[in-house]
Amino acid sequence: MLGYRFQKPEDRKDQDPFEKLLQIFKEILVYTSGDVADALDWMNEIDREHHITDSRYGMGNFIDDLKKKGYMREDPVKGEFSISSKMEQSMRKSALEEIFGKLKKSGKGEHQTGYTGQGDEPTSAQRSFQFGDDLSQIALTESLRNAHGLLSGHSGMMKEDDLVVTEKEMKTQSSTVLMIDISHSMILYGEDRITPAKKVAMALAELVKVKYPKDTLDIIVFGDDAWQIEVKDLPYLKVGPYHTNTVAGLQLAQDILRRRKNKNKQIFMITDGKPSCLKEGAGYYMNSFGLDRKIVNKTLNEAAICRRLKISITTFMIAQDPYLQNFVEEFTRTNNGKAFYTSLHGLGEFIFRDFENNKRKHI
Repeated sequence: MLGYRFQKPEDRKDQDPFEKLLQIFKEILVYTSGDVADALDWMNEIDREHHITDSRYGMGNFIDDLKKKGYMREDPVKGEFSISSKMEQSMRKSALEEIFGKLKKSGKGEHQTGYTGQGDEPTSAQRSFQFGDDLSQIALTESLRNAHGLLSGHSGMMKEDDLVVTEKEMKTQSSTVLMIDISHSMILYGEDRITPAKKVAMALAELVKVKYPKDTLDIIVFGDDAWQIEVKDLPYLKVGPYHTNTVAGLQLAQDILRRRKNKNKQIFMITDGKPSCLKEGAGYYMNSFGLDRKIVNKTLNEAAICRRLKISITTFMIAQDPYLQNFVEEFTRTNNGKAFYTSLHGLGEFIFRDFENNKRKHI
């Protein structure tokens, strides 16, 4: 497997030395799946090669500050380091800024729509009151002005025709399940595909938490089996010696979304390979050679079930094999969903753009 290449970070005179090293450290922690000892080894190696510390602030000072500021814990018995919940959240924020920040600068992913409706954000537009409008939308100043202007013409009592309401920006609430393939192929051929997937998952989780708190986001990983993980588990996610049981992932996603109250439900699936595994009783049916029709048909059945349940599936295929693309196209037609064939570099942009687009409409 190819190694990772790091270049000397751009020096900023106004940047605190701790913050500069913390930025590098968080990036490395994603690659090491939260292994602090391994990440510190990498930091020392980078320091030897690129001199990212100096005589005034060295690696020892940085480690002390990590503990003092609550980013890292030390086991007093074993002497081992582990990252804290504060560090986990900081990593999610960094991922959000790295991915979503670039989209905002390029004008992509803005949560805007030309429609008004039930939502949280008031707009500058106003209109006459209609039966059924929320009373909290009434623009009191404008309504009183209308009534005052008509006082000479009626008894002085405010009438329904005087009422004006402030329009609100339409916001759809959605429930999203993010499926991440952790089969062995995600690190094959010298290409690390799991790390960008983790970054996108962390950024998406932070976006939902901060910007769309009424939405839900659940995360599933799938290999031979599928299981749900918590957002806090994302930095530690690793690829295993697994095949790809897409059916198990889709079934678990359906179970989760059935329990969600939101009408708008969607699945984002990040994968680089074909389905190659099924659970049969206590055992598994596996075939890594070609597209096994038995496995493919089961997978397509689940796509059709999702369509009947009005659950859209967007597949992000991080592989360029035309043979696999044919399968993804068939899978997408069955679900009436969408598919993107993207490089690792563009993965975050595609997912965030699609997530924001889905926020503007009812699925």
